[in-house]
Amino acid sequence: MRVTIKDVEHVAALARLEFTQAEKEKLTQQLNQILAYMEKLNEIDTTNVEPLSQVIELENVFREDKVRPSLPREEILKNAPDKTEKFFKVPKVIPGDASRRGES
Repeated sequence: MRVTIKDVEHVAALARLEFTQAEKEKLTQQLNQILAYMEKLNEIDTTNVEPLSQVIELENVFREDKVRPSLPREEILKNAPDKTEKFFKVPKVIPGDASRRGES
């Protein structure tokens, strides 16, 4: 299958893109090179190759869930740029009036 300038113009119109004539010619050439490479890949015998959903085999690594003591609150908060006695203070990220959300 060969891509023509008419094909590039059609796709550009669908994507609402505008190209100069030189850009259309370059895109046509590049798309045809990509398709030629894909045809070359189609020549490879893959009859004994299992289909993959990932190139790298991924597997979850689970660890035993154990209750362990955490760090002391004072140590955790000592490097915080802004804090109260017990909590980190962070900038508000949700705009709006707190009273409308039932907060006081």
